[in-house]
Amino acid sequence: MQEKVVLKYCPDYSADIVQSLKGGLAEWGGMSEFVKPGQKVLLKVNLLMKKRPEEAVTTHPSVVEAVVRLVQEAGGIPIIGDSPGGPYTLNALQAVYTRSGLRDVAERTGALLNEDIGQTTIPFPAGKIVKSLTVTNCALDADVIIPISKLKTHGMMTFTGAVKILFGVIPGFLKAEYHLKMFKITDFADLLVDIASWVKPTLNIMDGIVGMEGDGPSAGKPRDIGVLIMSSDPFALDVVAADLIGLKPERVPTVLAARNRGLTSRMDEIELKGDARSLWRIQDFEIPKTVSTNFLDMVPLPKTAKKFMLNRVRPRPVFEHSVCVGCKDCVNNCPPKALSLNEHQRPEVDLEACIRCFCCQELCPQQAVKIFKPWIGKRLLK
Repeated sequence: MQEKVVLKYCPDYSADIVQSLKGGLAEWGGMSEFVKPGQKVLLKVNLLMKKRPEEAVTTHPSVVEAVVRLVQEAGGIPIIGDSPGGPYTLNALQAVYTRSGLRDVAERTGALLNEDIGQTTIPFPAGKIVKSLTVTNCALDADVIIPISKLKTHGMMTFTGAVKILFGVIPGFLKAEYHLKMFKITDFADLLVDIASWVKPTLNIMDGIVGMEGDGPSAGKPRDIGVLIMSSDPFALDVVAADLIGLKPERVPTVLAARNRGLTSRMDEIELKGDARSLWRIQDFEIPKTVSTNFLDMVPLPKTAKKFMLNRVRPRPVFEHSVCVGCKDCVNNCPPKALSLNEHQRPEVDLEACIRCFCCQELCPQQAVKIFKPWIGKRLLK
């Protein structure tokens, strides 16, 4: 049976987003098909870091508010939450809620902001790469989980959407530990599919009204797209979103990981509904290019020699010290501890230790981290 994905045209955040969502959800019978009276509904937003809505890093509050109101109409109890990058503390959460505009949403609508910073380790024997997960209590306690992702490119994973957003059920600095253990892109993609398989989101909504291209998920450029995307299947939603911006789904590691498990991964496995696809003519969307290093596995070289070669073909972080303010966010959040501050209190990287997760770029509040792609690596692009 084909999975259903609905596209709704929504030109900007001043449009009637509630009506656009209602029109899309009508394909399933409305929000009441997903939410029952009295259920606790976690709206799992993208709160990567403390950014304003117009920077296109976090889920826009207008979309979140529209979903809140539809959940309330269905009789559900909406709880807005995420575990942002960095420490999972009440102070950190409060700061992100305020800057992202979601505190205002809560005050206008009566929705709850998650303030439970507890976590629980649970067995997950069905996992391919992990057999247990440590997750936030707000995800564990919810009756229904509705991720509201942001359509963005991603320096490590090429694309971030309905599947990648679920990494946010992993609390705080524990994300860095998972990055360190699963430093290969293929392994990390399998981890993300494991997490999505555990969460089993009831409904997935993507904010693609304004997305991000280039050096996402935080240092790219906002890009007008004008779309809301809905599906009960996060894997199908990501396939459609990638195709919409001209990105071949096969270039997205999580799509390939899903394909290997028999999950939705191709456009011909999807029933497209909603507004006509011809409304979107997205051209020249800037997609991060990743370097294929699989060829090195076929070369009989010592491990140290392979690592030497990798460090010369793979992208690497470069720190603009004139922009950096020495906040140490990159140092504190580096999974392999490959960063340190020099005598001027500016970051330096040990490329031998760097695993190319680009958390430093992802979490830099000043956008002082750029990804340098060696010329030889560009000739080995996937």
